[in-house]
Amino acid sequence: MTAPAPGQAPPRQAAPARVRRFWSARRIPSALTALAVLAAAGLFLYDLAAVRAGRPAMQWRGELADQLERHTPADPWVIVGAAVLAVAGAVLLLLALTPGLRGILPMRTPDPDGGVRAGLGRKAAALVLRDRAMEVSGVRSARVAVRRSRVAVRAQSHFRELEDVRADLEEVLAVGIGELGLAHAPKPRVRVTRAPVGKR
Repeated sequence: MTAPAPGQAPPRQAAPARVRRFWSARRIPSALTALAVLAAAGLFLYDLAAVRAGRPAMQWRGELADQLERHTPADPWVIVGAAVLAVAGAVLLLLALTPGLRGILPMRTPDPDGGVRAGLGRKAAALVLRDRAMEVSGVRSARVAVRRSRVAVRAQSHFRELEDVRADLEEVLAVGIGELGLAHAPKPRVRVTRAPVGKR
């Protein structure tokens, strides 16, 4: 890398490309919703076509029309039905607007817009970091949970000062997290306790 000429502004570094999270296809909810809508639309279309052809309307549609004439929106069963439909709609909107696949962490890629994306499972990342934690002197056991924004580590030490073990763990985990190549590196949160006497 050459130094800028005198009086010339240093070149700007390119901003890191934004890596998007993985989205779940959610084929089962989509298929069930599409089938329900298709069945309801097909049933109404068949009934309307039958009425146009001179046949009587289906009994259920006549009863439904009578029920709608007799009941008002203040009736309890109308309110309960509306609440159920509102909850179902909210769930469908939540599924449509959230990425899902929380178990996969996006990784850095040279060209995220080029169609090549990489991801790492949280359990696999936790196993790698746990192995790194067990290499620290004084650590007898370690439990690692990888989340989107942080890595929770609970370790037990049977010798050495707890603060020294914690400092070494934080250093080792920082290196290990960097080697995972995640797009958004989580921050380690380390907790070290003394192992019970006599436990093996």
